[in-house]
Amino acid sequence: MSYREVGEVRDGMQIDWDVPIKMDDGIVLRADVYRPLAKGKHPVLLSYGPYGKWLHFEDGYESAWRRMIEKHPDVAAGSTNKYQNWEVVDPEKWVPDGYACVRVDSRGCGRSPGYVELWSPREAEDFAAAIGWAGRQPWSNGKVGLNGISYYAMNQWQVACLDPKHLAAMCIWEGAADFYRDVSHHGGILCTFLQNWYDMQVKTVQHGVGQRGHRSRMNGDWVAGPPTLTAEELGAQRFDFGQLAFEHALDDTFWRSRTPDWSKVKVPLLSAANWGGQGLHPRGNFEGFVRAASKQKWLEAHGIEHWTHFYTDYGIAIQKRFFDYFLKGKRNGWDKEPKVRLQVRHPDKFVERHESAWPIPRTRWTKFHLDPANQELAAAAPKSPGVLAFAALGDGVTFLSRPLDRATEITGPIAARLNVSSSTRDADLFLVVRVLSPNLQEVVFQGALDPHTPVAQGWLRASHRKLDPKLSEAYRPYHAHDEKQPLKPKQPYTLDIEIWPTSIVVPAGHRIALSVRGRDYVYPGGSGGRLSNMKNEFTGCGPFLHDDPRDRPAAVFGGTTTLHFGKGRENYLLLPVIPPKR
Repeated sequence: MSYREVGEVRDGMQIDWDVPIKMDDGIVLRADVYRPLAKGKHPVLLSYGPYGKWLHFEDGYESAWRRMIEKHPDVAAGSTNKYQNWEVVDPEKWVPDGYACVRVDSRGCGRSPGYVELWSPREAEDFAAAIGWAGRQPWSNGKVGLNGISYYAMNQWQVACLDPKHLAAMCIWEGAADFYRDVSHHGGILCTFLQNWYDMQVKTVQHGVGQRGHRSRMNGDWVAGPPTLTAEELGAQRFDFGQLAFEHALDDTFWRSRTPDWSKVKVPLLSAANWGGQGLHPRGNFEGFVRAASKQKWLEAHGIEHWTHFYTDYGIAIQKRFFDYFLKGKRNGWDKEPKVRLQVRHPDKFVERHESAWPIPRTRWTKFHLDPANQELAAAAPKSPGVLAFAALGDGVTFLSRPLDRATEITGPIAARLNVSSSTRDADLFLVVRVLSPNLQEVVFQGALDPHTPVAQGWLRASHRKLDPKLSEAYRPYHAHDEKQPLKPKQPYTLDIEIWPTSIVVPAGHRIALSVRGRDYVYPGGSGGRLSNMKNEFTGCGPFLHDDPRDRPAAVFGGTTTLHFGKGRENYLLLPVIPPKR
């Protein structure tokens, strides 16, 4: 058994396999380099992550690949597709334009040995070292750009804080940023996605899976080799991410060590969000765009599947203009590009529009008040006192607006205020913003993963209601998550709840709805099927479920939740209504 460490000319590229990159502690990570045949110095696009650089997209994510190329033939066009790899660039679409593409297997994954500790400070240091290595190579022009989806986007925020010398620009495509709020604990409620994802997409390509894993169709060698280790040996070489997420129930040093210091993110950046990525990706892209110290930063937001637009002609064209400007010095007008490019969502289409800032400056922040009398979203707050109670682990209550008399655009972050009591010492609130047709059928969308995704979602555990006053905005409450404040049974408390950003033009005659639930949303129209790389069937929330009984014991969360109305107890949904441009 040995590393490949060979180079060859293929498909108009010089490909160097398993190139060694030595870290400061002696661990040698392995990289593949795809570069032009022409001599000279080239800008570098680099990615660092755990998914196995030799695992072909179709072999690891067959259903996602099939769906993408069937619906978007431009993805497969112009490439042999031999080197397609999950959530990173296709070198055949970049090398001909003079780019060198570098894929690095992260520590402990794929072809790189070591201990797996995802998104850790050690990984960020490794990533920075790989950027430095790429910037010093004789075929490099010294400018390194970072590009990739999800994991390959999320760790860009972290490494940017280290300010590695050769880092010149980064494209964060659908990447979370705050590992507590965006990934592990939505509103303080444990999300089981992290454990399931770790089992399905990381452990399966851990370094040492070897001959029990995939053989690469790219070069015929073992994706997660060369060695083949025992199950016990593999277990000793990785942390237990799911258990650690459960144990770290507050935003403590474990999570903060993985969260960027926005004041240190100064590199030029393009942040691309997905409206339908509820539960993982859109929040970090919006937060990062707003809070990063970078003076040169742009925001793009789109829809459809999580993995698709990164590879379409639309996505690649934007990425190339951005990187051509910062890595090649090409005067292509990118410096005059609008700061915000939105694919505004309609029930049947997307319409591109450019804006100057986020949130959109002309937003009319509009309160829709919850009225218990008819479970209505109303223009005015109810004057009479009242209560609405529901089973704390049940489907809750839904408030409906009247049919809209004109088309209404809602684009931006959303917030809600509720006055809540519980029969126990805590309660979990699941808020779902929905759109209903005139005959009360729900209008849902192809989300980042689930084909039946509602307009927007937000979550809050009542004992985590404490706000950070410095970071909170009326339209985006920011919870501290640094202590638990148990409820006194039957005593009302005011809760401000963050609902993740969205975009939808609601047609005239349709209604806006807010569901206040005690458990995850379920699409009423039936199953959304499943993906080959996910454990669960999709029922409206994709894989982003909150159903770990250890986190939600019935004795604490299985009582009765009550909404309280009346004088001094305002309950509302705050929506970002966007008037037409003048």
